[in-house]
Amino acid sequence: MQIKTVRTKVYIDGQSGTTGLQIYDRIGSRDDLELLRIDEDKRHDNEERRRFLNAADIVFLCLPDDGAREAVSLIDNPDVRVIDASTAHRTSDDWTYGYPELSPDQREAIAHSHRVANPGCHATGFISCAAPLVRTGLVPADYPFTCFSLTGYSGGGKKMIADYEAADRKPDLDAPGIYGLTLRHKHLPEMQKVCGLTNPPVFLPVVDDYYKGMATTIMLHNSMLRKTASGTAPAAQEICETLQAYYAGSHFVSVLPFGTNASTLYAAQLAGTNRLQIVVCGHEDQTSVTALFDNLGKGASGAAVQNMNIMLGLDEATGLE
Repeated sequence: MQIKTVRTKVYIDGQSGTTGLQIYDRIGSRDDLELLRIDEDKRHDNEERRRFLNAADIVFLCLPDDGAREAVSLIDNPDVRVIDASTAHRTSDDWTYGYPELSPDQREAIAHSHRVANPGCHATGFISCAAPLVRTGLVPADYPFTCFSLTGYSGGGKKMIADYEAADRKPDLDAPGIYGLTLRHKHLPEMQKVCGLTNPPVFLPVVDDYYKGMATTIMLHNSMLRKTASGTAPAAQEICETLQAYYAGSHFVSVLPFGTNASTLYAAQLAGTNRLQIVVCGHEDQTSVTALFDNLGKGASGAAVQNMNIMLGLDEATGLE
């Protein structure tokens, strides 16, 4: 007798956006999942959306913030588990923050959660560098962090992609563009909360003329950090070793050994992967810590699929290698 395999039902609300399409690309051919697909002409019909949202085991929300909140309000099936890729729930105490490498407890919380908030792309880069240093006590919570983060234009969604790829595009787009100049970027609340900071970092994002890939960098004055056992400020190498120990055993996050990095870092080095690589540079007095990753991978859809795998009790790398 043939035993029928029960597949996990997955619905992507916002399936036509950049993140939704990328999630579909990563899971569309998996035989352990059944993808529920709403008719294109009914994706704004709330009653039809309600039906799909409540029929799924796992729901990905790839919507603007208000749309994500509305989608959650349409779910009345207590068994539905939600992964929200928007900003709407990232600082909510009722949602689990979806960066499993933060700690073993964080991974365990994701595994048992029914509501997971997927991290922002820039926030992923900052948190991966800063949170371990604060949690290990090397950097005080009131340290005045500064951060810049370089991203490919795909992070801006369909409109920005169209602007960059237009045949008659504006000449300004040939050069890097610094934005978020009000210093109130939407990722700042999660950066501050997840890292346990007294104040948000001073943060400037930069978009450039390449499709995907990120390089997020924090810069430290070592004299302002906590003293080591010898009574001296930690040097860049010690900071690197702290991060290596923190991420030891992590599948997707790694830290290059100090001194082995190239003289130049390129933001698209890990494009097309779900990996995040941390590179520490500097000397006794100053340190830079850079996270290299794909803004559409570990910075968005890849991270969402990784969280789904953890929630389903699967190997977290399923479908992501």
